[in-house]
Amino acid sequence: MQQHTIYNTYYFEGKGLHTGLYSHVAIKPAPVNTGIKFIRTDLADTVIQAVAENVSSTTRSTTIASGKAEVHTIEHIMSALTGMGVDNAIIEIDNMEMPILDGSASFYAKAIADDGLVEQSAERTYINIPQTIEIKDEKSGSWVRVEPSDKPSIDITVDFGSKVLGVQSAHWDETVDYANQIAICRTFVFFHEIEFLFANNLIKGGDVDNAIVIVEHPVSDEQLDRMSKLFNRSGLSVHEGYLNNLQLHFPNECGRHKLLDMIGDMRLSGGYLNAKITAFKPGHTINTKAAKAIREL
Repeated sequence: MQQHTIYNTYYFEGKGLHTGLYSHVAIKPAPVNTGIKFIRTDLADTVIQAVAENVSSTTRSTTIASGKAEVHTIEHIMSALTGMGVDNAIIEIDNMEMPILDGSASFYAKAIADDGLVEQSAERTYINIPQTIEIKDEKSGSWVRVEPSDKPSIDITVDFGSKVLGVQSAHWDETVDYANQIAICRTFVFFHEIEFLFANNLIKGGDVDNAIVIVEHPVSDEQLDRMSKLFNRSGLSVHEGYLNNLQLHFPNECGRHKLLDMIGDMRLSGGYLNAKITAFKPGHTINTKAAKAIREL
Protein backbone atom coordinates (compact mmCIF):
# COMPACT_ATOMS: atom_id res chain seq x y z
CA MET A 1 0.00 0.00 0.00
CA GLN A 2 1.15 3.54 -0.79
CA GLN A 3 1.39 6.36 1.74
CA HIS A 4 -1.46 8.89 1.73
CA THR A 5 -1.98 12.46 2.81
CA ILE A 6 -5.10 14.62 2.96
CA TYR A 7 -6.49 16.39 -0.10
CA ASN A 8 -7.03 19.89 1.32
CA THR A 9 -6.25 22.03 4.35
CA TYR A 10 -9.06 21.75 6.90
CA TYR A 11 -9.82 24.38 9.53
CA PHE A 12 -11.39 23.87 12.93
CA GLU A 13 -11.81 26.02 16.01
CA GLY A 14 -13.29 25.78 19.47
CA LYS A 15 -12.69 25.35 23.18
CA GLY A 16 -10.44 22.71 24.66
CA LEU A 17 -12.27 20.28 26.95
CA HIS A 18 -9.90 20.54 29.91
CA THR A 19 -8.37 24.02 29.67
CA GLY A 20 -11.37 25.83 28.19
CA LEU A 21 -8.91 27.73 25.96
CA TYR A 22 -10.03 28.63 22.43
CA SER A 23 -7.84 27.43 19.59
CA HIS A 24 -7.73 27.63 15.80
CA VAL A 25 -6.46 24.53 14.00
CA ALA A 26 -5.33 23.92 10.42
CA ILE A 27 -4.76 20.33 9.32
CA LYS A 28 -2.55 20.35 6.25
CA PRO A 29 -1.21 17.87 3.69
CA ALA A 30 2.39 16.77 4.22
CA PRO A 31 5.14 15.11 2.16
CA VAL A 32 5.97 11.42 2.31
CA ASN A 33 7.57 10.13 5.51
CA THR A 34 6.48 13.19 7.50
CA GLY A 35 4.24 11.20 9.83
CA ILE A 36 2.06 13.42 11.99
CA LYS A 37 3.51 16.67 13.32
CA PHE A 38 1.95 19.40 15.45
CA ILE A 39 3.14 22.99 15.11
CA ARG A 40 2.42 25.60 17.81
CA THR A 41 2.05 28.69 15.62
CA ASP A 42 1.83 30.91 18.71
CA LEU A 43 5.21 29.70 19.98
CA ALA A 44 7.62 30.47 17.14
CA ASP A 45 6.27 27.54 15.12
CA THR A 46 7.59 24.96 17.57
CA VAL A 47 7.29 21.47 16.03
CA ILE A 48 6.20 18.48 18.10
CA GLN A 49 6.42 15.06 16.46
CA ALA A 50 3.48 12.86 17.44
CA VAL A 51 5.42 9.96 18.94
CA ALA A 52 5.26 8.26 22.33
CA GLU A 53 8.54 9.63 23.72
CA ASN A 54 7.04 13.13 23.47
CA VAL A 55 4.07 12.29 25.72
CA SER A 56 4.21 14.59 28.75
CA SER A 57 0.87 13.88 30.45
CA THR A 58 -1.98 11.39 30.33
CA THR A 59 -4.33 12.98 32.87
CA ARG A 60 -7.76 12.41 31.28
CA SER A 61 -6.29 13.05 27.81
CA THR A 62 -3.02 12.64 25.92
CA THR A 63 -0.56 15.56 25.84
CA ILE A 64 2.65 15.77 23.81
CA ALA A 65 5.39 18.34 24.34
CA SER A 66 8.65 19.74 23.05
CA GLY A 67 10.35 21.96 25.59
CA LYS A 68 7.71 24.31 26.97
CA ALA A 69 5.40 23.81 24.00
CA GLU A 70 2.55 21.40 24.62
CA VAL A 71 -0.54 20.22 22.77
CA HIS A 72 -3.25 18.65 24.91
CA THR A 73 -6.01 16.21 23.94
CA ILE A 74 -4.50 15.02 20.67
CA GLU A 75 -6.11 11.56 20.73
CA HIS A 76 -9.20 12.39 18.65
CA ILE A 77 -7.36 13.92 15.69
CA MET A 78 -4.72 11.19 15.89
CA SER A 79 -7.48 8.59 15.80
CA ALA A 80 -9.24 10.23 12.86
CA LEU A 81 -6.07 10.44 10.77
CA THR A 82 -5.27 6.80 11.52
CA GLY A 83 -8.79 5.46 11.00
CA MET A 84 -9.14 7.33 7.70
CA GLY A 85 -5.82 6.00 6.38
CA VAL A 86 -3.66 9.14 6.58
CA ASP A 87 0.09 8.59 6.83
CA ASN A 88 1.30 12.19 6.65
CA ALA A 89 -0.23 15.40 8.00
CA ILE A 90 0.78 18.64 9.70
CA ILE A 91 -1.48 20.10 12.40
CA GLU A 92 -1.02 23.80 13.11
CA ILE A 93 -2.56 25.10 16.34
CA ASP A 94 -2.40 28.50 18.02
CA ASN A 95 -3.04 27.41 21.60
CA MET A 96 -2.28 24.54 23.95
CA GLU A 97 -5.31 22.26 23.51
CA MET A 98 -7.16 20.78 20.54
CA PRO A 99 -10.82 21.84 20.41
CA ILE A 100 -13.22 19.23 21.75
CA LEU A 101 -15.86 19.98 19.07
CA ASP A 102 -18.71 17.49 19.69
CA GLY A 103 -16.57 15.16 21.82
CA SER A 104 -15.86 12.73 18.98
CA ALA A 105 -13.65 12.56 15.87
CA SER A 106 -16.55 12.93 13.45
CA PHE A 107 -15.79 16.45 12.16
CA TYR A 108 -12.25 15.44 11.26
CA ALA A 109 -13.29 12.14 9.67
CA LYS A 110 -16.09 13.74 7.63
CA ALA A 111 -13.81 16.43 6.23
CA ILE A 112 -11.30 13.80 5.12
CA ALA A 113 -14.00 11.45 3.77
CA ASP A 114 -15.71 14.16 1.71
CA ASP A 115 -12.55 14.89 -0.30
CA GLY A 116 -10.77 11.56 -0.17
CA LEU A 117 -7.02 11.07 0.15
CA VAL A 118 -4.03 11.82 -2.04
CA GLU A 119 -1.90 8.78 -2.90
CA GLN A 120 1.81 9.47 -2.53
CA SER A 121 4.90 8.11 -4.24
CA ALA A 122 6.35 6.11 -1.33
CA GLU A 123 5.02 2.85 0.07
CA ARG A 124 3.62 2.75 3.59
CA THR A 125 6.08 1.15 5.98
CA TYR A 126 4.18 -0.87 8.56
CA ILE A 127 5.70 -1.31 12.00
CA ASN A 128 6.26 -5.03 12.54
CA ILE A 129 6.26 -6.46 16.05
CA PRO A 130 8.97 -9.11 16.55
CA GLN A 131 7.54 -10.38 19.83
CA THR A 132 4.50 -10.09 22.06
CA ILE A 133 4.42 -7.11 24.41
CA GLU A 134 2.18 -7.00 27.45
CA ILE A 135 1.74 -3.94 29.66
CA LYS A 136 -0.16 -4.35 32.93
CA ASP A 137 -1.40 -2.03 35.66
CA GLU A 138 -1.84 -4.16 38.76
CA LYS A 139 -3.71 -1.42 40.62
CA SER A 140 -6.44 -0.86 38.03
CA GLY A 141 -6.42 -4.32 36.46
CA SER A 142 -5.85 -2.76 33.04
CA TRP A 143 -3.69 -4.50 30.46
CA VAL A 144 -2.67 -4.16 26.82
CA ARG A 145 -1.29 -7.03 24.76
CA VAL A 146 0.42 -6.38 21.41
CA GLU A 147 1.03 -9.49 19.28
CA PRO A 148 2.73 -9.92 15.90
CA SER A 149 0.28 -10.00 12.99
CA ASP A 150 0.17 -9.38 9.24
CA LYS A 151 -2.35 -6.54 9.62
CA PRO A 152 -3.49 -3.98 12.22
CA SER A 153 -6.41 -4.71 14.57
CA ILE A 154 -7.58 -3.60 18.00
CA ASP A 155 -10.07 -5.34 20.30
CA ILE A 156 -10.95 -3.71 23.59
CA THR A 157 -13.15 -4.48 26.58
CA VAL A 158 -14.14 -1.75 29.02
CA ASP A 159 -15.51 -2.31 32.51
CA PHE A 160 -16.11 0.63 34.84
CA GLY A 161 -18.04 -1.46 37.33
CA SER A 162 -21.10 0.46 36.14
CA LYS A 163 -24.63 -0.87 36.22
CA VAL A 164 -25.55 1.53 33.42
CA LEU A 165 -22.66 0.79 31.06
CA GLY A 166 -22.12 -2.86 31.91
CA VAL A 167 -19.15 -4.46 30.15
CA GLN A 168 -18.67 -3.16 26.60
CA SER A 169 -16.47 -4.40 23.76
CA ALA A 170 -15.44 -2.86 20.44
CA HIS A 171 -13.28 -3.80 17.43
CA TRP A 172 -11.34 -1.98 14.72
CA ASP A 173 -9.30 -3.08 11.75
CA GLU A 174 -8.66 -1.48 8.35
CA THR A 175 -11.87 -2.95 6.87
CA VAL A 176 -14.11 -1.20 9.44
CA ASP A 177 -16.04 1.90 8.31
CA TYR A 178 -14.23 4.14 10.75
CA ALA A 179 -16.10 7.34 9.90
CA ASN A 180 -19.56 5.89 10.57
CA GLN A 181 -18.83 3.23 13.16
CA ILE A 182 -16.17 4.77 15.42
CA ALA A 183 -15.47 8.44 14.65
CA ILE A 184 -18.98 9.54 15.64
CA CYS A 185 -18.70 8.08 19.15
CA ARG A 186 -18.46 10.80 21.78
CA THR A 187 -16.55 11.13 25.01
CA PHE A 188 -18.37 10.40 28.24
CA VAL A 189 -18.32 11.27 31.91
CA PHE A 190 -20.12 10.11 35.02
CA PHE A 191 -22.55 12.60 36.59
CA HIS A 192 -20.91 12.24 39.99
CA GLU A 193 -17.49 13.13 38.51
CA ILE A 194 -18.51 16.42 36.94
CA GLU A 195 -18.52 18.68 39.98
CA PHE A 196 -15.21 17.15 41.13
CA LEU A 197 -13.66 17.77 37.70
CA PHE A 198 -14.78 21.39 37.65
CA ALA A 199 -13.45 21.89 41.18
CA ASN A 200 -10.06 20.58 40.04
CA ASN A 201 -9.86 22.84 36.97
CA LEU A 202 -10.65 20.07 34.50
CA ILE A 203 -13.34 20.02 31.78
CA LYS A 204 -13.42 23.83 31.65
CA GLY A 205 -14.58 23.53 28.06
CA GLY A 206 -17.09 20.77 28.69
CA ASP A 207 -20.78 21.18 28.14
CA VAL A 208 -23.73 18.88 27.57
CA ASP A 209 -23.29 19.11 23.79
CA ASN A 210 -19.94 17.33 23.73
CA ALA A 211 -20.20 14.52 26.28
CA ILE A 212 -22.42 11.60 27.18
CA VAL A 213 -23.28 11.91 30.88
CA ILE A 214 -23.82 8.61 32.70
CA VAL A 215 -25.98 8.78 35.82
CA GLU A 216 -24.87 5.82 37.89
CA HIS A 217 -26.46 6.85 41.20
CA PRO A 218 -29.81 8.49 42.07
CA VAL A 219 -29.73 12.27 41.74
CA SER A 220 -31.98 14.88 43.28
CA ASP A 221 -33.87 17.67 41.55
CA GLU A 222 -31.46 20.05 43.28
CA GLN A 223 -28.48 18.31 41.68
CA LEU A 224 -30.13 18.44 38.26
CA ASP A 225 -30.86 22.14 38.72
CA ARG A 226 -27.23 22.75 39.65
CA MET A 227 -26.11 20.83 36.56
CA SER A 228 -28.51 22.86 34.39
CA LYS A 229 -26.97 26.08 35.70
CA LEU A 230 -23.44 24.73 35.32
CA PHE A 231 -24.03 24.01 31.63
CA ASN A 232 -26.59 26.76 31.00
CA ARG A 233 -29.10 24.18 29.79
CA SER A 234 -32.63 23.99 31.17
CA GLY A 235 -34.79 20.88 31.44
CA LEU A 236 -32.10 18.30 32.14
CA SER A 237 -33.42 14.95 33.35
CA VAL A 238 -32.34 11.32 33.58
CA HIS A 239 -33.48 8.64 31.12
CA GLU A 240 -32.41 5.00 31.47
CA GLY A 241 -29.21 5.92 33.27
CA TYR A 242 -28.13 8.78 31.00
CA LEU A 243 -28.65 12.51 31.13
CA ASN A 244 -31.14 13.43 28.42
CA ASN A 245 -28.78 15.86 26.68
CA LEU A 246 -27.85 13.40 23.91
CA GLN A 247 -29.17 10.29 22.17
CA LEU A 248 -26.73 7.38 21.95
CA HIS A 249 -25.51 6.42 18.47
CA PHE A 250 -24.90 2.82 19.61
CA PRO A 251 -25.67 0.87 22.79
CA ASN A 252 -21.88 0.52 23.25
CA GLU A 253 -20.99 4.08 22.19
CA CYS A 254 -18.88 4.58 25.31
CA GLY A 255 -16.89 1.43 24.56
CA ARG A 256 -16.44 2.54 20.97
CA HIS A 257 -15.18 5.91 22.17
CA LYS A 258 -12.52 4.19 24.29
CA LEU A 259 -11.54 2.33 21.10
CA LEU A 260 -11.41 5.67 19.25
CA ASP A 261 -9.03 6.96 21.92
CA MET A 262 -6.86 3.87 21.77
CA ILE A 263 -6.51 4.06 17.99
CA GLY A 264 -5.21 7.61 18.44
CA ASP A 265 -2.90 6.76 21.32
CA MET A 266 -1.39 3.74 19.59
CA ARG A 267 -0.58 5.87 16.54
CA LEU A 268 2.09 7.38 18.81
CA SER A 269 4.07 4.23 18.05
CA GLY A 270 5.00 6.15 14.91
CA GLY A 271 2.83 4.63 12.20
CA TYR A 272 0.54 1.76 11.29
CA LEU A 273 1.17 -1.40 13.30
CA ASN A 274 1.18 -4.89 11.92
CA ALA A 275 -0.10 -6.10 15.26
CA LYS A 276 -3.08 -7.64 16.96
CA ILE A 277 -3.81 -5.43 19.96
CA THR A 278 -6.06 -6.66 22.74
CA ALA A 279 -6.86 -4.45 25.71
CA PHE A 280 -8.86 -4.62 28.92
CA LYS A 281 -9.85 -1.32 30.55
CA PRO A 282 -7.60 0.74 28.27
CA GLY A 283 -6.81 4.35 29.09
CA HIS A 284 -4.38 7.03 27.96
CA THR A 285 -1.65 6.08 30.44
CA ILE A 286 -1.46 2.38 29.61
CA ASN A 287 -2.09 3.01 25.89
CA THR A 288 0.84 5.39 25.59
CA LYS A 289 3.05 3.09 27.66
CA ALA A 290 2.32 0.36 25.12
CA ALA A 291 3.11 2.71 22.24
CA LYS A 292 6.38 3.67 23.92
CA ALA A 293 7.30 0.00 24.45
CA ILE A 294 6.85 -0.55 20.71
CA ARG A 295 9.07 2.44 19.96
CA GLU A 296 11.77 0.92 22.17
CA LEU A 297 11.85 -2.48 20.42
